[in-house]
Amino acid sequence: MAFTAEDRTEITELISMHGHLCDSGELDRLDELFTPDVVCDVGDLGQEPLVGLAACVAAGRALGELNPVGHHVTNVVLTEAAGGRVHARSKGLGVSADGSVGSVTYEDVLVRTPGGWRISHRTIRAHRTPLGGRL
Repeated sequence: MAFTAEDRTEITELISMHGHLCDSGELDRLDELFTPDVVCDVGDLGQEPLVGLAACVAAGRALGELNPVGHHVTNVVLTEAAGGRVHARSKGLGVSADGSVGSVTYEDVLVRTPGGWRISHRTIRAHRTPLGGRL
């Protein structure tokens, strides 16, 4: 099946919805974004991979007040991949309650499901140095 402009819109909105759901505490709705068997690679943040939707929800709840008060996604770039998958790369800004800000890159693999596009794998890479450390 061809990757359409409608697919691009749906995927971009899905990626954007992540921040809205997290910031409003609606973690029980993350199934609207992720597959049940999603793998969230947070190794770059010093954590073990989160395997499965329930693990992602539990991790968000466990962070509690340490969660950002604002998740903001920008610069979404989509690439059609083999097997009907789509690769998405986007930038994320997390604003903490104390006003500090962190920057990450989300690298996602999306699959089409009966409920629409869902993220089946997400890698989160933190930015800690300018120019990717290539100074």
